[in-house]
Amino acid sequence: MGQIQKYKDLIGRRVADDELEELAADLLKAASVNNGNWTGLWEGVLARLHELPPEARSRIADGLVAQYHSQQAGPTARQNALVLLGIVSRDLPPHDRLTAERLALLDTISRQHSFWYGARYENLIEAELAAGRPVAPAVVATVRRAVLHAYHNEDLPRTAKKLTEPPLNVGEEWAEEALRETDADWRRLLAHMTTATAAKPSAKWDKQALELAGALGPDRVREAVIRWLALVGRPRTFELERGRYEPDVNSAYDPYNANALRGLAWLLSLLPPHPDTARALGALVETSLKKVAGLGPRNPKVANAGVNALARIDSEAALAELARLATRVTYKNTAKLLDAALEARAVALGLSREEIEELAVPAYGLTEVGRAEHRLGEATAVLAILGTKAVLTWHNAGGKPVRTVPAAVRRDHAEELKELKAAAKDIDKMLSAQSERLDRQFLADRTWSYATWRERYLDHPLVGTLARRLLWTVDGTTACYADGALRTLTDTPVSGGTEVRLWHPVDHDPAEIVAWRDWLERHGITQPFKQAHREVYLLTDAERATGTYSNRFAAHILRQHQFHSLAAARGWTNRLRLAVDDELPPPTRDLHRWGLRAEFWIEGEGGEDFSDITDSGTFLRLRTDQVRFYPIDAPENSAHCAGGAYHMWLRDGADPVDPLPLSDIPPLVLSEVLRDVDLFVGVASIGNDPTWQDGGPGGRFQEYWTSYGFGELNQSAETRRLLLDRLIPRLAIADRCTLEGRFLHVKGDRHTYKIHLGSGNILRTPNDQYLCIVPKSNPSTPQTGYLPYEGDRMLAVVLSKAMMLADDTKITDPTILSQL
Repeated sequence: MGQIQKYKDLIGRRVADDELEELAADLLKAASVNNGNWTGLWEGVLARLHELPPEARSRIADGLVAQYHSQQAGPTARQNALVLLGIVSRDLPPHDRLTAERLALLDTISRQHSFWYGARYENLIEAELAAGRPVAPAVVATVRRAVLHAYHNEDLPRTAKKLTEPPLNVGEEWAEEALRETDADWRRLLAHMTTATAAKPSAKWDKQALELAGALGPDRVREAVIRWLALVGRPRTFELERGRYEPDVNSAYDPYNANALRGLAWLLSLLPPHPDTARALGALVETSLKKVAGLGPRNPKVANAGVNALARIDSEAALAELARLATRVTYKNTAKLLDAALEARAVALGLSREEIEELAVPAYGLTEVGRAEHRLGEATAVLAILGTKAVLTWHNAGGKPVRTVPAAVRRDHAEELKELKAAAKDIDKMLSAQSERLDRQFLADRTWSYATWRERYLDHPLVGTLARRLLWTVDGTTACYADGALRTLTDTPVSGGTEVRLWHPVDHDPAEIVAWRDWLERHGITQPFKQAHREVYLLTDAERATGTYSNRFAAHILRQHQFHSLAAARGWTNRLRLAVDDELPPPTRDLHRWGLRAEFWIEGEGGEDFSDITDSGTFLRLRTDQVRFYPIDAPENSAHCAGGAYHMWLRDGADPVDPLPLSDIPPLVLSEVLRDVDLFVGVASIGNDPTWQDGGPGGRFQEYWTSYGFGELNQSAETRRLLLDRLIPRLAIADRCTLEGRFLHVKGDRHTYKIHLGSGNILRTPNDQYLCIVPKSNPSTPQTGYLPYEGDRMLAVVLSKAMMLADDTKITDPTILSQL
């Protein structure tokens, strides 16, 4: 306060003594004191300057120019001089003072994401406007982003409102594509899009949007907007400077343009329905929820706008997109919107939520299960589902297959060709979503009438390609589809029934399970996920002894962010552990059908140094503990983020609720919950990382990494071992492979190797030396002939390593060769 009053008094004395040029040096000293931040009480100093007559401020401006050019001035002082020059020159007649230098500073500002309003850079902008010069679009973008900060003075927004061109911020490919439309009607439409700042559009906003779109033509607008949205999420056209601890702003959306994206989503929902619209909005939702380092999802508000837009469109394609997204989206708030949208549709149609999800799956032009033929001129296109992919093939007029799209089709049937290719992509996305939905049906414990089940599952053109590869129980009899009919274990056809359920191995004895595995193999059926080979987790003696909790998956070290994503994908609610003094509940899964809540107790691991947390303060790793079950309405447990005992948070005098005995948990529920936790450990454990042989930071995890990476097999690894036992004899390298205990032994020409079936880690003879081979991020399973199920990534890793090591004389990777 004393410093500020000192400079206020100094202004008065300098004016009284007619030492206005000297006052310039005093102002630069003040800027040094406040680090160029003219906020709070410092605004009083600026107010004193603005009260001075124009001729006095003009002389101060000349003094600032002199100070800028003085030998003592450094880079910071020169920048302060430019800002102060803009402040004192405001409302003065235009004058060419340090114009080139001011433009150079503005160029620097254009590469910033935003700036603190206290820097008063708006005065540099005002100087350009006063001189009649346009402000560079990249500078306009920075100013607009700065205005969106939570706190600002009145001057910065006032200046920003004068910057009406361009209507969108440059720097994003989609926006720059939109800005190529120079017609005044387009500019007005884009400007209106940027006003989409609320959670939902108002009737007034909709009315104006429709009027603006009507002036251009709805079809023309839809085609343009969909073209722009296809570019959303691409790398910026120029990068912004990023501070060491700042989020990755170059991978995030420009926050000003994000409002326009919300507006464009709403606009599409007002136009006549079109399949391309639903596709574009679905892609926008997923792109907007992709994670950005230090930030999280790119822009949930844009994703939510996409969901709200889809919910407003009355079309089969929009409903299908909502249903597909509901199986894929894990971000809590957006998932809630999707649930609400589907629930609203269900209520409107008098259906259950589950039924609306089933009826929402379109056929995508398929005329029979997994197949359709389309005649385009003299050529025939065959769209067929093969496994997890839709494949488009072509035949000429004589019925002979051709490798590429016939030229006549490209020329005469361009629109039909475009729609066929789009349908193939839609099918790929929906197949993945429906496979995940079906995998979650075990805990839903649903039943269907036989006729409804045949219509929505077995005979559905798309879902049928999945349902016909699964086991079902029809009136207590297990059956699967083969050779044109539902068949029992003895291949007896099942022609009808009353009630159908999804089959789960926990309800059947081991001999029957093995028999069905043989049946699937005999009929060459690859299941879309583990069902006949699904791991079953039965109560152990140790769990009977502990009574109310399972320690089966305790004391593991997991990568927190990977665990967080997996948990969300499997329907668990979790919050990231931060290195802060706070408490959080454990990851939970609500099992409404059973009236239960499953809990997996975890805690942040480390925090002693910065190697254990991210720049944003999030623990990199977790330590696992117990699995427990409570009534679904029991009070919440919580524990400190960094560790400590869990305790029940009791409100309003509520009594504590004890955990339920594991012996009281239905076997299906216990098995599926423990299978989830096994998945979390099996995928997210640091023991799976071949680069952690040194034990990580300070070697603290050496013992854990070794014990996990080469230790006893978990249930999923045991299932993998049983499969490999049947699979290896069919491999081209069968004579070089043997299964012994926890390892697949592979005999190469250089050495013999042991691949751990749980982690994929490798030891080589003669002294069990560790061999580090980092698998590709998405390894494909080598050609091995028949596989009974899809989706086991570690199986692909083990097989790919075995194939490589069996022929180790052909290895060319220098990193691997140096270890051989």
